[in-house]
Amino acid sequence: MHATPPRKRLARRLTATAAALAATAGVLATAVPADARTHGRTVDVQLLSFNDLHGNLEPPQGSSGTVTEARPDGTTKAIPAGGVEYLANSLRTARKGHEYSITAAAGDLIGASPLMTGLFHDEPTIEAMNRIGLDATSVGNHEFDEGRAELTRMQRGGCHPKDGCAEPGKTFKGARFPYLAANVLDEKTGKPILKPYTVWQHKGVKIGIIGLTLEGTPDVVTAEGVKGLKFADEVETIDKYAKELDRQGVKSIITLVHEGGMPASGAYNFDCDTPGAGAGISGPIVEIAKKVTPKVDAFVTGHTHQAYACTIPDPSGAPRTVTSAASFGRLYTDTTLTYDRRTKDIVRTPVKKSAYGKPAANNPRTANHVVDRNQSKAADMTALIDHWKKLAAPVADKPVGYITADINGRGSEEYEKPLGDVITDAQLEALAPADKGGAQIAFMNPGGIRSDLAFKASGGEGDGVVTYGEAFTVQPFTNMMQSKDLTGAQVIAALQQQVSGPNEAQPKILQISKGLTYTLDLTKKGADRVVASSVKLNGTAIDPAKTYRVAGNEFLMGGGDGFPAFKEGTNKRVGASDLDVFNAYLTAHSSKTAPLAPPAADRITVIK
Repeated sequence: MHATPPRKRLARRLTATAAALAATAGVLATAVPADARTHGRTVDVQLLSFNDLHGNLEPPQGSSGTVTEARPDGTTKAIPAGGVEYLANSLRTARKGHEYSITAAAGDLIGASPLMTGLFHDEPTIEAMNRIGLDATSVGNHEFDEGRAELTRMQRGGCHPKDGCAEPGKTFKGARFPYLAANVLDEKTGKPILKPYTVWQHKGVKIGIIGLTLEGTPDVVTAEGVKGLKFADEVETIDKYAKELDRQGVKSIITLVHEGGMPASGAYNFDCDTPGAGAGISGPIVEIAKKVTPKVDAFVTGHTHQAYACTIPDPSGAPRTVTSAASFGRLYTDTTLTYDRRTKDIVRTPVKKSAYGKPAANNPRTANHVVDRNQSKAADMTALIDHWKKLAAPVADKPVGYITADINGRGSEEYEKPLGDVITDAQLEALAPADKGGAQIAFMNPGGIRSDLAFKASGGEGDGVVTYGEAFTVQPFTNMMQSKDLTGAQVIAALQQQVSGPNEAQPKILQISKGLTYTLDLTKKGADRVVASSVKLNGTAIDPAKTYRVAGNEFLMGGGDGFPAFKEGTNKRVGASDLDVFNAYLTAHSSKTAPLAPPAADRITVIK
């Protein structure tokens, strides 16, 4: 037998090799998704997020409807922003060109809402979120304003148990997205009252989403709102469900947590990673982010109504993004998550930014974007707003008062807010008569003032006219007023609790009625920042041993916001609602010919 010529042997080897490669290619084609072959081992997943909408479907009024932008020359600029017509358009525009896109929120979508949606128990807001394409949200503290049963109705649908259906013949269908409540437990069963997490999937990409609210929710919600519920520690809860997701093979995890931080600047584009990662932010979210398992790849946060896009290292030292998009739909955050198909995990890289907090051109990993009002409106949102406004108009458009200029509340950066003075004076006047409670002093928690009274007309009512709807936006909770006996020592203790205990790191300065004055010395620490000897009522020093009649809303008088001194009061008497007394005061103290002017706000002397 003749030996095979070298050329033929080479040809056979090449043919065999080609066949083997073809067979291998066939196996690979079966094992690897077509999309992976198109895009390679990694794929970018877009995460769009926002928080603390509070039912602001229409553009918020006054300073609540602007964001501050830091400019390269060191100046700042106020930009009008917000409104769901613009938010929907912004999100839909941002999604273009992104096959993998998640839209998520970090709680307080509802609650403390303007009249147009609040009048209908926030059904319009849930309907708007269904249309906007929300994939998931965590619960926030305000989701419990009307209690557990009402939150469950927001998720599952059905008509209100007392007020019935908002429109005859139409049953509310509920949220098409999951409300996540990982750390909100039934006291009896110990189980979450809603889903603790969800898994977003698209073409083989899986992202676990854990959602929860702050552990301190009972401190910022009425007792009735959280009755029968227990709120677990944030870090322990997140770690628990991150481990559970990991066991299921879900390696990429984001957390939506309704707890936040305070950046060193109020500008939305402030770089909170200067001079180092997370150096420009403080508050509860910092400790949470530092402690939570490295299994979690990113945080979307809320509650503080601040804007930030920071990098806070996880316990292993790896960079981890922590973001918040202010409030009221004025901003949205766009974060890029690089998903590794082989490890099924997120490839984490530092958040790189250029000057003034804007994303660097070569690495736009995350950034907050203004929901400006120069863009087109989303037509379906305009139709939704018009529909609900028409239903609310008979109540919302009724004039209740007149003002000469903006009276700022939420938008004021001062400790004593002009609108806070108006509100407490209204409460004192309503509860001062002997048969109404005999109040001598009124207090208001600053977080309960939800907006400003804006001079510019919001509709067709005319400039300077305050409508019922606008007053409702300022005082939307309809908390009942209370008056109690407190000793002078307890009054002083309440003032000291503004800057001590749970409020020491982030003071909550109460608004006070006319006649009460004191000095706040910020050069001191803790309770000493309230100068006890300076506390006076109508020019006379408060007597620690004397009894005073003190008024406040039921939330504050129940010890809410870290003020246990009010809870110690005795001889309680219940009055009208905070909204009713506010409206009555505006009507009694203003008219077309004699509108109400902003007060001087000179009751608290601040030493810095």
